[in-house]
Amino acid sequence: MALHAARNVGAAATVTRDFLTPIEFVRWLKLAVVAFFIGGGMSLPSTQFNASGGPETIPAGEIPLALPAETATLIAAAVAIAVGLGLLFAVVGAIMEFVFIESLRTGSVSIRRHWSERWRQGLRLFGFRIAIVLPVAAITLGWLALFFVPLATEITDPIVPFGVFFLGLPVLFLVGLLYALVASFTTVFVVPIMIKDDCGVVAGWRSLWRSIKSDPKQYLAYAVLAFLLTVAAGILASLVVGIGVVLLLIPLVIIALIMHFTVSLSSTVGLVALVAIVVLFLAAVFVLWALVQVPVVAYLRYYALLVLGDIEPSFDLIADRRSELEQ
Repeated sequence: MALHAARNVGAAATVTRDFLTPIEFVRWLKLAVVAFFIGGGMSLPSTQFNASGGPETIPAGEIPLALPAETATLIAAAVAIAVGLGLLFAVVGAIMEFVFIESLRTGSVSIRRHWSERWRQGLRLFGFRIAIVLPVAAITLGWLALFFVPLATEITDPIVPFGVFFLGLPVLFLVGLLYALVASFTTVFVVPIMIKDDCGVVAGWRSLWRSIKSDPKQYLAYAVLAFLLTVAAGILASLVVGIGVVLLLIPLVIIALIMHFTVSLSSTVGLVALVAIVVLFLAAVFVLWALVQVPVVAYLRYYALLVLGDIEPSFDLIADRRSELEQ
């Protein structure tokens, strides 16, 4: 039996090229906005614990029992704003998943129209994403608590928390792998099924699960190849953005040198101009990054749609584009 995941690697590139050409700046800009929410990815800075010179004993009287009220209020407000913005971003991203698939399916990039048609399903997708991430977060926090609480309280042998740490790693790996599969399959397979059948996430997963049970080999092959393609596409996109950053830096450096010899950078005018150049550079890099994401996300989504339609023709959203490939 031929593996549809292997057969559609090149076909997805052809379909993506036909969808994105001829290049229209406004169309690409709309796609870049959508891709920013669904395909850009967001990374949170990791917390680092550094020890220097061994443990220090701090007198109990010098440890503040509570933060000042003003500081605590500011911290709480900052956390609330960050959480609110994160949830808003997640809601918009869930709805944009449907906007993007509808754009790929119809060939028409209309954020307002597709949003108005699919926002309810987007909210259901957001709720499902929250539901599957909460158990993972709870397991991770519990594992961290079992590791750090004994170390912080010194109520047990230090060997115990380190044992918990290493024993918990395989469990966390398996939980993370399961979460990644469920989240990824929900995005690339269940969302198209929801559009096709005009149903909710759970109903979409029921349909997908029946298909997975009937042909698990095809879905496993997709999972492996899609991961490799995602990594390769990410590396290629990073190279393109890196080259673009260098090309953007050249004229800005020339402008900065001219300013250095004409206006002192330490003066008010020089500082304002320098800040304007930095802001302009960062904005240009962001726009470049967003535009580069368009073909990457379009290719990966088309690849999933082609594989899904080959495995289960009743789920096919792009039958017309598939017929063009066969001509």
